[in-house]
Amino acid sequence: MENLNKPVIGVAALVVVIAAGGWYYLRQRNTAPPAPVPVAASAVAPELPVEPAIQHPLPGAAVADDLGPVPSLAESDAAFRDALTHSMGADTVMSYVRPDAIIRNLVVTIDNLPRQKVSVEKRPVKPTAGSFLADGDELHATLDRRNFERYKPIVAVVSSLDMAKVAQIYTHFYPLFQESYQNLGYPNGYFNDRLVQVIDVLLATPQLNGPIELVQPNVMYTFADPALEARPAGQKLLIRMGPDNAAAIKAKLMELRALITASPPKH
Repeated sequence: MENLNKPVIGVAALVVVIAAGGWYYLRQRNTAPPAPVPVAASAVAPELPVEPAIQHPLPGAAVADDLGPVPSLAESDAAFRDALTHSMGADTVMSYVRPDAIIRNLVVTIDNLPRQKVSVEKRPVKPTAGSFLADGDELHATLDRRNFERYKPIVAVVSSLDMAKVAQIYTHFYPLFQESYQNLGYPNGYFNDRLVQVIDVLLATPQLNGPIELVQPNVMYTFADPALEARPAGQKLLIRMGPDNAAAIKAKLMELRALITASPPKH
């Protein structure tokens, strides 16, 4: 669960095909057509795989005049950090946001949240202050409720966000989110679909109000309940934050989901 000391091409190919087709058309206008070549039935080209349909196309958003042009992904940190500063404040961005590869790390972390593990090296925010606390000993321990206090500052920041502005920033920089997502190995993927999927996974996190039992098979604590331990990393993080903090995060996620897609969550 958590260490005791530490608690997110087809376009190029299309251009090549169009260029090659144009060259072939010009060449055919100046030469006699070749005799047709019989094609064996076995030589017929197989059907191309169907591109996955986009489930949640990103709605249009009001243009933000102060965000400026969209830079390249490699040079996006300064512009994206400035946009976050306008929305969250300079002190908040400095305190919580890691300065490098922000969009790339956001995409990696978001993509990993429904999985069993999230890459610590790729997280876009700085580690939560304080140490993880368990109540009890190695044989019988429960999640100490004092851990919930550690997350209150960042939850307060999230709760204060104007999600319409957050969605506006996301929409403005969306080409970079899409590029970064495709670079992860999803050349035909649509990042907004993935984001909505992840939000739905997080919204499905159960609310646990009683003591949460832990075990410590090695250095790291894990949930004693195997079904709980098998849940996605994002859900386990919300559980570790405590029910009140988790409810506040879920409320803001529902706001964001409503802004980036027209369909309500299934659950």
